[in-house]
Amino acid sequence: MFWRGVWGYLPANIVQGVVGFLAIFIFTRLLTPEDFGRYALAFSIVTLCHVALFSWLEAAMARFWAAETPGPGMASHFASLYGTAFKIIAVFLPLAALVLWFLPLDPLFKIAIAVGLAGSPARCLAKLTQERYRAAGEVSRSAGLDMAMTSGGLIIGVAFAFVGAGGAAPLLGLGLAPLAALPFILPGELKQARTGVVERARLKSYAGYGYPIAASLTLGVVLSSTDRFLLAAFMDEAAVGAYHAGYSIANRTLDVLFLWLGTAGQPALVMALERGGLTRLKEAAREQASTFLLIGLPAAAGVALVARPLGEVMIGEDLRVAASMVTPWIALSALLYGLTAYYFGQAFTLGRKTKLLLLAMTIPAASNVILNLILIPRFGLIGAAWSTAASFAIGLLATRAMGRRVVALPVPLDPLIRCLIATGLMALVVSALPSHGGLIELIQDASVGAAVYAAAVLTMNAAGVRDITIRVIGQIRTRLRDRQATA
Repeated sequence: MFWRGVWGYLPANIVQGVVGFLAIFIFTRLLTPEDFGRYALAFSIVTLCHVALFSWLEAAMARFWAAETPGPGMASHFASLYGTAFKIIAVFLPLAALVLWFLPLDPLFKIAIAVGLAGSPARCLAKLTQERYRAAGEVSRSAGLDMAMTSGGLIIGVAFAFVGAGGAAPLLGLGLAPLAALPFILPGELKQARTGVVERARLKSYAGYGYPIAASLTLGVVLSSTDRFLLAAFMDEAAVGAYHAGYSIANRTLDVLFLWLGTAGQPALVMALERGGLTRLKEAAREQASTFLLIGLPAAAGVALVARPLGEVMIGEDLRVAASMVTPWIALSALLYGLTAYYFGQAFTLGRKTKLLLLAMTIPAASNVILNLILIPRFGLIGAAWSTAASFAIGLLATRAMGRRVVALPVPLDPLIRCLIATGLMALVVSALPSHGGLIELIQDASVGAAVYAAAVLTMNAAGVRDITIRVIGQIRTRLRDRQATA
């Protein structure tokens, strides 16, 4: 199930990565700086509201579907989640409108917030459907829905930006794209809830599982913005801009990779545990951890190695030097966070001890604030980057230590050592290449680094990649022979 998900979700994550970079490239040019700032602030508020109200339902759909069997239990599962979602929406929309009406905010900022909040219900209903697809192993449907909403959201947002919607334009895309998808996906989901009933005991169990996840996600959103506020307080807005530029490039690259693997991995781990027990779970977890290391280690090292030419291509001249300085440290931070969130943190969801997940998230959050307060006044921009990397390292260790008491997920040492050796060889070769600057150097470093790493892991059979390659080639040859025989 894991590998089927990995390959099945690859197109969706390519689309996510491309759309993410295009959104930054396009909206920073179509919107005025003030409008882009309103969008960024409104998006943070909308994200916090969505996480607090709806993400526990989405988490429950992802976790508990596999434990149900077709019949009354499954129908009540759907009825409880969708029935509760509609009740929250019925209260949320008028309450949010009333609060916004009386808040003494800039009218344009208020419009951006209102548009974003109005789109949250559609995103929740679409996300519930997508989580059900993922849990059921319906990879093509989940990936297709994700690609449609992601690309559609960008197209709609750009169209509204062209007609002068300002900071509300990207948020209109984020809300209208899932709304347009609902007529095609929601009726089938609601049909499964038709014979079910909303069960309070079931909802209490779902809330006990999902709300700590929602709280930890909220804490993660807060964590990701602390360093920017402290940089603004101790330095200036230019420093914040440079830091955010370097942060976005490194974090977005690694986040897309881990989101891709995690999207396929999480439902596979749940299915392994529910239908194969701890023995099957550890087998699946070891395979996933090896894959994370095989892809994550060279990706983080690669971003760090090409920080300067990547900055010259993607970032404006006034910010690129400072941004390139922090990019390697943010790449390390993104690697540590990816391993924490998408692998070691799964112990809490698998063991249904999500309150411990919230506790584990408070440790890096508190560490980040303390380290930033100490290091930013003394070292400035690089101090913030050091603080981020150190806090995520502390978070990984804390999550690993606490998670072992719930579900002991294995650490595959042999793949780790082999992938580290291959990554080190890649770094040595790339560091010795001539420096041309800009796009030429970026292409040179990336292509040579990828070739060296691929040769090293295949030679050492790191994470079993040579065995997998031989097996895949054999399957392709068999299919070709079968087609020729039937032709």
